[in-house]
Amino acid sequence: MFIEPSIGKSKSKDKKGHIEVICGSMFSGKTEELIRRLNRALIARQKVEIFKPTVDKRYHEFDVVSHNENAIRSTPVNFAEDIILLAGDCDVVGIDEVQFFDNRIIHVAKVLANSGKRVIMAGLDMDFEGNPFEPMPQLLAIAEYVTKVHAICMKCGDLASYSFRLTATKEKVLLGEKESYEARCRKCFYEDLK
Repeated sequence: MFIEPSIGKSKSKDKKGHIEVICGSMFSGKTEELIRRLNRALIARQKVEIFKPTVDKRYHEFDVVSHNENAIRSTPVNFAEDIILLAGDCDVVGIDEVQFFDNRIIHVAKVLANSGKRVIMAGLDMDFEGNPFEPMPQLLAIAEYVTKVHAICMKCGDLASYSFRLTATKEKVLLGEKESYEARCRKCFYEDLK
């Protein structure tokens, strides 16, 4: 479990920002972990702002919602740069489904962290073909803290780190849940990959 390096309000005027990335496959608990960290920041009386891409309306138009139906209020944004403007004077910025943003999210993360904010981002690290899901590789490289969470393979029960698509479509982005995806271990993923 991730324990924050410093959760309390800093006595120093010079706040030290940093970037945390939570990654993994579908059904691995990425959003659950994001919500847990954001709730801990709220308990610590920090100012928190939460964002998600407007394209993600699977569970709720505004809330960030985990597969376990835990939720936290967020602001949907069309463009990564909007986050800089909307973050204001908060201490902590949470961003869910970061893989749905373009590469400008890398610049946004750096600007926020350089301004003294704790930036917590969650997203898929691989696409449905098992390839790195841009812009996650760059975010993982610039993050001070990286947490890779795992699901359980829905075929054999081992630890899973792949998102296996059950439909034939080849679009890179296909919003879906259990009707469209299964978590798979490496062996089960590549056995059935077409």
